[in-house]
Amino acid sequence: MLKAEHVTKTYNAGKKLALEDFSIDVPEASIYGLLGPNGAGKTTFIRIINQITQADSGEVFINGTLLNPSHIRQIGYMPEERGLYKNMTVGDQLLYFGELKGMTRNDALKEAKYWFEQLQIDQWWKKKLSELSKGMAQKLQFVVTVLHKPKLLILDEPFSGFDPVNANLIKDQIIKLKEQGTTIILSTHRMESVQEMCDAVALVNNAKKIIDGKVFEVREKFKKNIFEVTISEVKSEAFESFKNKYQIQDILHENDLISFNLKSEIPQKNILLDLINCGTIRTYDEKIPSMNEVFINAVSEKN
Repeated sequence: MLKAEHVTKTYNAGKKLALEDFSIDVPEASIYGLLGPNGAGKTTFIRIINQITQADSGEVFINGTLLNPSHIRQIGYMPEERGLYKNMTVGDQLLYFGELKGMTRNDALKEAKYWFEQLQIDQWWKKKLSELSKGMAQKLQFVVTVLHKPKLLILDEPFSGFDPVNANLIKDQIIKLKEQGTTIILSTHRMESVQEMCDAVALVNNAKKIIDGKVFEVREKFKKNIFEVTISEVKSEAFESFKNKYQIQDILHENDLISFNLKSEIPQKNILLDLINCGTIRTYDEKIPSMNEVFINAVSEKN
């Protein structure tokens, strides 16, 4: 759906590097996480897609066509800094933004009604934005972004300002849009959302892409062969021998159970055979790092 090839962007007459040789490939009908610390270059790339600014070099393609002004109507962009009119009614804002994206008034009304029902905000039509809470305004911003049925949806911190209930409501709608064929780029610092929702991610730091791929594959790259183990009916002598043979950490005794972390490069078959001699194996799980741990480790390594 979206492909960027060797995109570079500088500011201040070339003194400030915002993106350097940046390339990604976003599959159609997927949720693609764009991650990175503040100032990494994410917003610059989003602005290039939206043609708010231009790259110094490199190319961006949408559905195989070089990015051009006609693509604007296919894109929905929800910026982190929201952009609605405080003294304008909710209904008027929706019609206005819908028409800006090429919708007829009737189509905008129809879509607005659908989204008002989905997000349970039917009673807001005649209210001004200044009368709404931050969370309510966030819902309205989301509706404005998706009203024209964009093929490419770019969401910058979409859960900011929401309580857990409404964050889940928006999350469900984002997943539903993906299932209907929308391609979504999600820029967020909420790593749990990335882990739950995204099919693939790219991590940007200091203007460069430092890692990308499917979420599970990225997490796999950062695993450290650590396993979480719980055994019961422990045979003391055999367990002492096991401890001397392997790297065991964080041992916890609870009633008849012993839990610990095990780090080893030895084949799992051999470890399990030794564990069986120690007692009854209750759990044996490989510890795969969370996206939050991946984010911290990857940025720390590069820095």
